[in-house]
Amino acid sequence: MAAVTATTAGETTIREPGPLQRAGITLAHVLSHPLGAIGFVLVVLIVATALFAPWIAPYSPTAISVKERLADPSLSHLLGTDQLGRDLFSRVIVGTRTAMTVALTALSVSIAIALPLGLIAGYGPRWLDAIMILVFDSVSSLPMIMLGLAVVVLLGPGVSTVILVIVLYSVPSYARLVRTQTLSLKTRDFIKAEQVMNAGTPRILFRHLLPNVIGPLVILACLDISTVITLEAGLSFLGLGVKPQIPSWGNILSDGFAVIRNSAVPVIAGGAPLILATVGFTFFGEALRDALDPKLNPERKP
Repeated sequence: MAAVTATTAGETTIREPGPLQRAGITLAHVLSHPLGAIGFVLVVLIVATALFAPWIAPYSPTAISVKERLADPSLSHLLGTDQLGRDLFSRVIVGTRTAMTVALTALSVSIAIALPLGLIAGYGPRWLDAIMILVFDSVSSLPMIMLGLAVVVLLGPGVSTVILVIVLYSVPSYARLVRTQTLSLKTRDFIKAEQVMNAGTPRILFRHLLPNVIGPLVILACLDISTVITLEAGLSFLGLGVKPQIPSWGNILSDGFAVIRNSAVPVIAGGAPLILATVGFTFFGEALRDALDPKLNPERKP
């Protein structure tokens, strides 16, 4: 909302809030809804855990203790130990960093690639738009699991392979969103005014269109974080993602299912963070979308 300022002549002027004020207003709107507040708290906890994982984890996540294998939860091992005696709490904590690193890196690369492609498709000539849409649809038509298997077979399992799979899966949908927004905006009066003044295409794309399309894209990426984390965990569970020696939620689940008849704790330890991450980022993303979308938030003006 704009701030009203009184002048010495008794008139009033409308002063638009700055970036920090807008961020504060948006956050206040998110926190005003119970589900949004829950999502925000969970997201903050997950991000903080990922940032400070080496200091939070009480043990090395790869330290083996055969004498303590499959130990029950206790004060010394809050979530017990796995079949190799590794502390599950430490592995979950460090696995949070792995999940967030993969998700944020992959989505950042996807946004960086999708933005220019979507802008070019939406603002460029129709023949170029048709070719790019054909490419986007061709990649999107591939089943996600089959795409992941093909890439893993070609490059081998690893963090970089998982990131590449996520980028290939995300870029088409993100680029289509940017293209749709660009097609809608390029007929607006302020774009036509720039064209009349012979403004260059790069100026129109990056100074006028880019700031207006990046908001919906960031919201979609926030909603997709939980999907990306689940995809990484699924590939790691199948042995096609993060290498087994690297702590991740998918590897914890995979190890847990191997010994589930002896103890269900490892499966619970690997599955609970996935559930919390999905709930947190979904609730927060939906509340953020409601706060920023003028159609859903009557108090916010376009």
